[in-house]
Amino acid sequence: MTAQLETTAQAMVADGKGILAADESTGTIKKRFDSIGAESTEDSRRDYREMLFRATDAMSNCISGVILYDETLRQKAKDGTALSKVISDTGAIPGIKVDTGAKDLAGCPGEKVTEGLDGLRERFAEYYDLGARFAKWRAVITIGNGIPSRTCLETNAHALARYAALAQEANIVPIVEPEVIMDGPHDIARCFDVTEAALNALYDELYAQQVLLESTILKPNMVLSGTECGTQAGVEEVAEQTVRCLKRAVPAAVPGICFLSGGQSDEDATAHLSAMNSMFELPWKLSFSYGRALQAAALKAWGGKAENEAAAQSAFSHRAKMNSLAATGQWKTELEKAA
Repeated sequence: MTAQLETTAQAMVADGKGILAADESTGTIKKRFDSIGAESTEDSRRDYREMLFRATDAMSNCISGVILYDETLRQKAKDGTALSKVISDTGAIPGIKVDTGAKDLAGCPGEKVTEGLDGLRERFAEYYDLGARFAKWRAVITIGNGIPSRTCLETNAHALARYAALAQEANIVPIVEPEVIMDGPHDIARCFDVTEAALNALYDELYAQQVLLESTILKPNMVLSGTECGTQAGVEEVAEQTVRCLKRAVPAAVPGICFLSGGQSDEDATAHLSAMNSMFELPWKLSFSYGRALQAAALKAWGGKAENEAAAQSAFSHRAKMNSLAATGQWKTELEKAA
């Protein structure tokens, strides 16, 4: 079992490949659909996601895995094929988001803890039967006046580690996602300190819960200036600070780190990743696990209309290709203009 988990984890960070996060909750995807004037129904959500999964060039050459929402893992394509099989037929691995969302953390105003451990062992058994071979759990860490508290960091790290242990027991690779939110007026140095603290808490707990690091993937934020900070760090500084932070906190046993885009523009998310890979010698693979930064252009091109599918697939394939190049440090701005 350990060997299968390690093989899956290595496949998830194959050279030049990253993960498509298509696990938007029903509420989140409704907001995305509202922005293009499309109605969010079970069928429209399926059609949109099937369109992405059938962009064969992108899926086969640039995408190693797809994180799905519970509804999507159970859905069938228009021709009756399970969507999980549509994905695996391209060579990508189906995965599943298993947390039930961030809720207010008792006694800690303005802070959240992610729930979803109850019944998780049984859900994992079902998800494995439905074809999922990896999973994701997201913790939310907010930077503010006097926060995050130690309570918040340790409570979320504990939940992430318990989830990861249950995932590995079920022969499913856990993606652990401690997201330090970029909203706020804080500078890049404050983001560095909080990200380091969150990662230290996480790896202490993973060790305590006997999680096999070789069979995990980390999905962190990049170290960035807060959205309302007057001084925005440039691409090279973001790359330097992010790598310095990761080298301090993430054991070399971890096979790969797939960043979340977390509200960065499509191009910024790509540029930052490429800079890290081109500037540094690294002990782990650095790649992407983007949702909006891979899908925004495709969603806009699609507009909820079947006749726009080819244009939407083309937009998705372009972003996937750009991030594939970034995962090997070979992306350049000119490639965006050429497209």
